[in-house]
Amino acid sequence: MRSGSGLLRKRRPNGFTLIELMIVMAIIVILVAVAIPHYTKSILAAKESVLHSNLSAMRSAIDEYSYDKQKAPQTLQDLVSDGYLRDVPRDPITGSNDTWKIIMEDAGQSVNSTEPGIFDVRSGSAKTSLEGTLYSDW
Repeated sequence: MRSGSGLLRKRRPNGFTLIELMIVMAIIVILVAVAIPHYTKSILAAKESVLHSNLSAMRSAIDEYSYDKQKAPQTLQDLVSDGYLRDVPRDPITGSNDTWKIIMEDAGQSVNSTEPGIFDVRSGSAKTSLEGTLYSDW
């Protein structure tokens, strides 16, 4: 190829060199390595928020049931069958609606002392939350 000055110029092929591609790939790997821990932490924080919401809804339903029926529910399914909950919520930490830890009333302090029922409900998970407490203590 001839230029205006008459010198022959060497033409560079289009594309990237191997070293340029390796540098770009290294930058992408570093960015992904930084982003993954933040992503997993935000997913766990969302699950914890859902757990708080589910526990609050079930505790409210237990209180309403106990007030209306003058006795505490015997199972979580009683709350569903009597219309206090649409369905037993799923524990987002364990991924199941069968793992809830049921805390029964003390017979001496129950609304109906002949038939003590559910006093409280907690997560069945043995894992530790982001704040350092056990989910089963919430």
